Parts: sequence; structure tokens; C-alpha cells
Amino acid sequence: MFDMLQELAEIHRSVARNKAAETVSVRVSRAYDAEPEDVWSALTEPERLLRWFYPITGDLRPGGSFQLEGNAGGEIRRCEPPVTLQVTFGGPESIVDVTLTETAGKTTVELTHTVPLSMAGSGAGALFVGPGWDGAMLGLGLYLRGVAVDDPIEMANSPEVVEFNRGSISRWTHSVEASGTATSDEIASGAAAASAQYTPGA
Repeated sequence: MFDMLQELAEIHRSVARNKAAETVSVRVSRAYDAEPEDVWSALTEPERLLRWFYPITGDLRPGGSFQLEGNAGGEIRRCEPPVTLQVTFGGPESIVDVTLTETAGKTTVELTHTVPLSMAGSGAGALFVGPGWDGAMLGLGLYLRGVAVDDPIEMANSPEVVEFNRGSISRWTHSVEASGTATSDEIASGAAAASAQYTPGA
């Protein structure tokens, strides 16, 4: 269905710690061959979102709230189509910012997930969420290319995606190491937890 190595290479990853704010941020970005309006629609319209991510319900407007079926919910803090979206994700201190930029006929989606250091523990906390966001970037790309997926949740548990997740964990491990935001023991523990979560039975 997809070239795993190419899909992994298309995603850019970084981890940062803000010492003043005592937060840890995970950043993923990827460019898509699509217009910003189309990408924004796929990210925000319920009937399209469920075809590659999760079914969503709620009061989907600034100041409203949302719930992803079987996953996190939160509040919509900012929504400026087709450029930027900010929501809480699973708790009031867990913030996700999504920004779209158009360059040379492509749209780059940049997602930053920021949580308090007390929640992340260290930069190794990126291993708990980074592979999941990689999977979202993969799903969005397949959907925008017109790849039909009957059940995104079932696909996420397929052997092909589990193997993608294995590669994602490896890349996030390197990103955390490069950031200098975690000890080797913290990284090893985070990688083990990520493997248990994203590659069950592998």
C-alpha cells in the first residue's frame, strides 16, 4: 500500500524543552501535494476526518469542544482556516498547534504537541506521542492521494503499519538523543514503552 522507508523519510521530527516554561514540545511536519484548503478540509471536516483518522463529535468551533472516538478530546482554542488550529488534547495543559503553509504548490503541515515537563518526565516523553503523530501524518498522506481505507483503526493495527511504527520509534529515539533532553536510561525506557504501545505482539 505504501513505501515504508519513503513515508518515514517524508516526516521531519524534533524535540525541544523550554526551560523557562518547563515544557516539552514534540514537532512533526510533512509536505503534501495538495492545496491548503483541501488539506484543511481533511483535517477539520468530520465526514473526511473519519476516513483517515478518527470519528469526531462535539461543538466544532472556537470555544467549543471535541471528542475523538476511542481517543482524546479537548477544547478548540483557535481556528483560522486554512492556516492555524490550536486545541487542547487530553487535558488542559496538553496543547496541539497545527499550522499549514503553502510552498511551491505543496502544503506543509506542522504539528507541535506541548506538555508540561511534569507530564512528559523528560524529552523521552516524545516517544509516547511521536509515533502516533507519525501515523496520523501517514494516514493523511494516503487519504490525500486517494488510497481507500475501509477502517483507519483496523489499518493502524495492520502488520504493515506496525512495521512503520517500528521505524518511527527508531527515528524518534534518534530525535530525542539529538535534542539532549533526556538521559540514556529515560530514552531506553521510553522506547520500550513505545514499542509495547505501537508494535504490540511484534
